[in-house]
Amino acid sequence: MSHDSHPSPALFTQVDITAGTQLSRSQNGGESADEQVGLLRSILAAQDRQNELMEELVNQLGSAQRQRAQELGQWKQANPELARNCRTAAEALSQVQVEFLQGMTTEINENAEALMDGEFVLNEFVDRFGPRLAHLNGVLQILAQLSSTPAPTS
Repeated sequence: MSHDSHPSPALFTQVDITAGTQLSRSQNGGESADEQVGLLRSILAAQDRQNELMEELVNQLGSAQRQRAQELGQWKQANPELARNCRTAAEALSQVQVEFLQGMTTEINENAEALMDGEFVLNEFVDRFGPRLAHLNGVLQILAQLSSTPAPTS
C-alpha cells in the first residue's frame, strides 16, 4: 500500500488565551448572549417540530396496527375452525422446528473446524440449512398469527 504525500489538514488549531482576548469578549458579550439565546430558541423550535412529527408517526403506526389486529380478529371470527387448525399445525410444526434446530446445531458442533476453514463447506451448510430454516420460520410465524387469540383492543 503506498502512502500519498498530500499534506493533511491540521487536526488541532492554536487558541489565543491572552488578556486582550478577554477584553474583546466582554465588550461583545451582549451580542454573543443574544446570539446564543436565538440559537437556543431555534433548537427548541426544531425539537418541538420533531416531537410533533414523532407523535404523528406513532399515531399513524398505531392506527395501522389496530386496523390489522381488528381485521385479523374478524378473520378468526369468520373462520374459527381454521384458526384452531392453524394453532394445532403451529404447535406440531414447532416440534419439527425444534428437531430441525437440534440436527443443525449438532452438525455445526461436529464440523466447526471445517466450517471455519473451508468456504465450500460453509456454503454447502448454508445452502442445506438456510432456505429451509427461513421458510420454516416464515410458515410458523404465519400460523402463529392466524391462530393466536386476538389481543384486547383499547
